[in-house]
Amino acid sequence: MNEIAGAFIAACRDEIEAPKPGNVHVFADGHGMTADDFLRSAEAAAPALSNSALAVGARVLAAVEATFAAVGMNTNLGIVLLCAPLAAAAQRGGDLRKGVKQTVAGLTRLDAEAVFKAILRAAPAGLGTAFRHDVRGPADGTLLEAMREAAGRDRVAFQYASDFTDIFETGMGTLARARVSGWPAPWPVAAVYLAFLAGFPDSHIARKKGPDAAARVQTDALEARKQFMNAANPAETLQDLLSFDRRLKAGGINPGTSADLTVASVFADRLTRTLINRRNNG
Repeated sequence: MNEIAGAFIAACRDEIEAPKPGNVHVFADGHGMTADDFLRSAEAAAPALSNSALAVGARVLAAVEATFAAVGMNTNLGIVLLCAPLAAAAQRGGDLRKGVKQTVAGLTRLDAEAVFKAILRAAPAGLGTAFRHDVRGPADGTLLEAMREAAGRDRVAFQYASDFTDIFETGMGTLARARVSGWPAPWPVAAVYLAFLAGFPDSHIARKKGPDAAARVQTDALEARKQFMNAANPAETLQDLLSFDRRLKAGGINPGTSADLTVASVFADRLTRTLINRRNNG
């Protein structure tokens, strides 16, 4: 296994081990999926995501196909959409954030075609139609152009349009602050998830349940995050987080985009540390 694949699998494991209200984690399954489904999906998707011979779109499509072969369902479309450019950027060497910007700028129509196929294969809940760059039709522009078109309604697409600003600023920034505080696992990752959940309406909830539901969850998440961040020990908030988790799952509400952004943030953090170690070791 190469170091990129290893970092991806580790990031997925870190995310699934953190209590994430409304999403699947080791403390509670949900939405017809188990923690093991996600761990198996990570193992299945890692070889494609880390294959330097493949373009970004081809990595996404191959990872989705491998995931379906392993678990028979869509567990990680958003994750692989976010992590494929990060993996490709890391393989460029140098600063990861600059590499992501270069990678995204170089996306092609072929990348769009492959990603459209991956999205149709995954058939995510709430997938609608679009006047331009609809995934059910032929790609008529680059993947970046398609993502820019969707950026206002989909936070994963927004990452492409913004050079992954949420990942590098909110996600990695939260991890860095938790690290300075000396928090043990899984609390730094839980902090990242809550930062995203409270930071903006989750676009997966908005697609599936509507914008009002997404706004209500964000409001509840703001209070949950406040309690979490103000606790002397974040572990003291576990039961409150699990209570929030049960309420969301009882309503069929899954903040999937916040979870996807969390995996990508942990992956980017691991890649950054890998690149630093590589430079330090000559």
